[in-house]
Formats: sequence, C-alpha cells, structure tokens
Amino acid sequence: MGIGVLCGLMAGAFWGMVFIAPKLLPAFSPWELAIGRYLAYGLVALVAALPLMRRLARKLTRADCLALLRQAFTGNLLYYVLLAFGVQLAGVGPTSLIIGILPISVTLMGRRDHGAVPLRRLVLPLLVVAAGIACINIDLFGGVGSAHGAAVSAAARPVWQKFAGVVCAAGALVCWTLYAVDNARYLQRNPQYSGNEWSALYGLSTGLVSLVLGSIGWLAFGDILTAPGSSRDWQWFWTINAAVALGASLIGNNLWNISSRRLPLTLSGQMIVFETLFALAYGFVFDHRWPRPLEIAAIVLLMAGVAWSVRLHATDKSQ
Repeated sequence: MGIGVLCGLMAGAFWGMVFIAPKLLPAFSPWELAIGRYLAYGLVALVAALPLMRRLARKLTRADCLALLRQAFTGNLLYYVLLAFGVQLAGVGPTSLIIGILPISVTLMGRRDHGAVPLRRLVLPLLVVAAGIACINIDLFGGVGSAHGAAVSAAARPVWQKFAGVVCAAGALVCWTLYAVDNARYLQRNPQYSGNEWSALYGLSTGLVSLVLGSIGWLAFGDILTAPGSSRDWQWFWTINAAVALGASLIGNNLWNISSRRLPLTLSGQMIVFETLFALAYGFVFDHRWPRPLEIAAIVLLMAGVAWSVRLHATDKSQ
C-alpha cells in the first residue's frame, strides 16, 4: 500500500504538467494540442513497447483491444481537448480545482466496490469540496485579480468565456472519472498485464485513435479546428508535446497503473488530488504570483474534504 500511495503521488507530479502545456502553446487550438500530444505519446509508447511486442501479442485479446480504444478516447483524447479548452478559457486555477473533484467523483463511482464507504457517510466531505469549488468560482466570476504584464488574466475575460471554460473543465472531470474507474477495474481483473505493459499498449491505442480522428478532423473541419496564424513555432509545439508525452503520459500512466493495482478503487481515487496540487503549484510559478485568498480557501477546503474522505475509508477498513 505504501508503494501504491507513493506511485500515486509521483503520477500526480507528472500529470500536473498537462495544465501548463496549453499556457506554453497559446497559438495552438485545443484540438491541435490534443492530437499533437497523443501522436507524440503513440510514438514514445511504440519505442517503449518494441522489446515487449512479442510477449504482448500472445496476451492481447479482442476484449483488451476494445478496452484500450475506449479508454484512449475517453481518458486521453476527449479529456485533454476539454481540459485545454478549460485552461485557455477559464485559466489554470479554476480548471485544476474543478478537476480536483476527481477523488470524490471516483469514490462515488466506486461506492459499490469492495471496501467502499456508505454514501451517507461521505455527505459532509462532499459539502466541504463543494464549498471549495464555490470559492474558486467566486474568485473567477467576481473579477478578482489582475493581469500580469501584457497577459490577460482569466478574471478579465468575458463572462460567457469563463462559463464555457468551467463547462469544459466539468466535461473533462466526467471523462477522466469514467476512465479512472474503468482502468482500475480492468487492471484488477487482468493481472497478466504489468503496469508498464498496459501503459505501453494504452499509448499505442491512443496514438492510433489520435491519428484516425486527427486525419478526419483536419480533412472535414480543418478551418474550424485549426487556430489561425502562420508564424506559429512548430518546433516548440513538438518539443512540449514530446515532454508531456514522455512525462505525463508514459511515465505518469505507468505509475498510476501500479497505484491502481495496489490500492482499492476508493483509495486510489484519493491519490488524484496530487495532480491538482502540482497543477496549481506549476500554474502559480508560471504566472509568477502567489495564490489569492479565495484560491487559498478553495485549496484548503478541497484538501480538507478529500482528507476527511480518506480518513472515513481508513476508519471503515479498521472496523
């Protein structure tokens, strides 16, 4: 269990990177960011899987392939498109804190699994988390904060843009909740795959889905999905995507697979809070600022709600 918790923490540190990539590549659309990241992930995974290919080919079944394609679309492509829209429209802070509900949403989805705490005992922790989300939305929609240098802060954007960003972040939350539960249950049912093997296969399936959907998207809706501008730095684009593919996707997913296998679903879900913490830390460093009072309140409430939930699970297990 100790190794599982440590791997969950380290996965969060790598996953926090994905909230900064859209800020580093503002000239590219969320669709381009998602396709670029996962094409890079597919190539990195292909290199990692080559030594394992013969062994994996003997294990792989039709059910495995369907599960991999389902998880690749929900947990990677659709999730990252919505996340990137959320970051660009609402900012890193609001998006990362909405995604921060993942520990609770995964717990709710796994409430019928072995070791789950009855839902009635989770009402108060859920209310604490809701209060944290209320704080960050008051901060966002109340116009608190100022622009740094020439950059326009999320608080200065039109209300419709902020609302759209929050809706996209909520959609990303739903996508990743479904993926986390599906992935954890599938790994527990299929111990023949190591975390490294499943991460490599997941990367290959993600690259394949990205190649197909990217080709269709650009052929059918190229003008809509592609951000305007001819002076975009494509070398920087592929450098950032390669770093995110290696760190957040290949290494982060491998660590998460180890954590998911060693911890019960309702406890592994709590480990996702580390992604929120690292995303916020990276965001504050990127913006060269300290968190505002309502952001601090949101972080404290979110952490308190999740910690309360963890304690309830630990108490329930010891009885």
